[in-house]
Amino acid sequence: MKIRFLFLLPLLVSLVPTAPSLAAGDRFALVIGNAKYPDADAPLKEPLNDARDIADELKRDGFSVEIGENLTGDGMRRAFDKLYGKIKPGSVALLFYSGFGIQSARQSFMIPVDAQIWTESDVRRDGFSIETILGELNTRGAGVKIALIDASRRNPFERRFRSFSAGLTPVIAPNGTLVMYSAALASVVSDVGGDHSLFVQELLKEIRVPDLMAEETLNRTKMGVTRASRGEQVPWISSSLAEDFSFIPGATGSRPTATAPPPAPPAPPPPVANNPPPVPPAPPAPVAANNPPAPPAPPSPPPPSPKPQVEAALPPPPPPPPPLPPVKPADTATAPTTDSGPSQAMLADDPTIKSLTAKIAANPDDVNALYRRGQVYASKGAFGLAIKDFDDTLRINSKDVEALNNRCWTRTVVGDLQGALKDCNEALRLRPNFVDALDSRGLVNLKSGAAKNAIADFDAALKINPRLTSSLYGRGIAKQRNGSAQEGALDIANAKAMDPNIVQEFASYGVR
Repeated sequence: MKIRFLFLLPLLVSLVPTAPSLAAGDRFALVIGNAKYPDADAPLKEPLNDARDIADELKRDGFSVEIGENLTGDGMRRAFDKLYGKIKPGSVALLFYSGFGIQSARQSFMIPVDAQIWTESDVRRDGFSIETILGELNTRGAGVKIALIDASRRNPFERRFRSFSAGLTPVIAPNGTLVMYSAALASVVSDVGGDHSLFVQELLKEIRVPDLMAEETLNRTKMGVTRASRGEQVPWISSSLAEDFSFIPGATGSRPTATAPPPAPPAPPPPVANNPPPVPPAPPAPVAANNPPAPPAPPSPPPPSPKPQVEAALPPPPPPPPPLPPVKPADTATAPTTDSGPSQAMLADDPTIKSLTAKIAANPDDVNALYRRGQVYASKGAFGLAIKDFDDTLRINSKDVEALNNRCWTRTVVGDLQGALKDCNEALRLRPNFVDALDSRGLVNLKSGAAKNAIADFDAALKINPRLTSSLYGRGIAKQRNGSAQEGALDIANAKAMDPNIVQEFASYGVR
């Protein structure tokens, strides 16, 4: 919920150019599959297979294709530069990306395998903005820009900063652009562990249908994914195409418009081989469960920032709650303790911990290494070791609000609620409207049975970041415990739609 992970050394780049088709003309494509992220529990199974199949299909459709696998930041930069260099006025430029993505500052970023992400600003430093890529392609003269992004996954570094929002955000793209995400805005798709993603399976099926314009191909893909997932995954499409374009050269269909389709003739003839009947639109997914509208963004404040001048403009946080009542047994029955989890000896050979431990041995007051090792320990369930490292961090700098917040959260997980409350209150005293600490204190109150105080904290956090899934789900639980069953159920449903794993996450904290 609050814990960051430390990335290992960058992986090697594999950028494999494929021979262009003889009919490639001015069609250029860059296909990227990133699967081996050091912080993930295991490599993703889908991106490499999906990237290879997409590359093969695009070559058959007349694209000159470059395919990159497990690209570092330098590898992705070189790949984009190579694509830019090919573009001529009127060219078609297509980007397919499968891997991890993060939204930040209302932009969506593709993440290389060696990204070092600790704060939200690191996302913008190490990631590659989809909007920036499309803008550069437009500047180079590309007439048609297409981005197919399969990155709406729960990623291993999303909990490093509380301004994180699940899934991707809308793209503000230049004219002549067609963008498709594999899932709805601000939502993630649970990995099923298969060899191919549902999104790519349906996309390849529709690309191979002749006489379809690109918009119709993607709309049919969206309906196919929605049906196959029973409404649990609904892709997002944005188009500003100003000319007809088909993935298969020579298609004669007309580009669909945004208006209602023309009425069917009284007696339609039977469909011919290359002109399949239109697929009926899928029923809209329930708003609360599958495709919630994005909550309205505040009219002026930027994303949360530790800068005092930004926080001063935000609503004041609720006052510190009264002393905690006795903890409900139901909330602690399955909660971990400081004695649970792996021991220090068991984690000694972990490469990240080993590296940080060496730094601390060389300099026991290396506050950065102590803090990061505490986060890694907590992420692996070694909560007692994590608290000890946060203790040492605060011994060196008692005003480290990040360490206070992380210790608050870790103490909450293991049931030290009085100590956790003290840490969160101090973090909020030092940094008012600190959304991380508001979210953490909400969890303290939720576990203690102080439902009203929990609602107040989660409300304050959601005013700052309306898409903070943990606060939305926590508020739903608190509302139900406070007697507002329907309101609580709506919060819970919306949180689960944005992050299907949120129930399991809270259960691991001892909250059900």
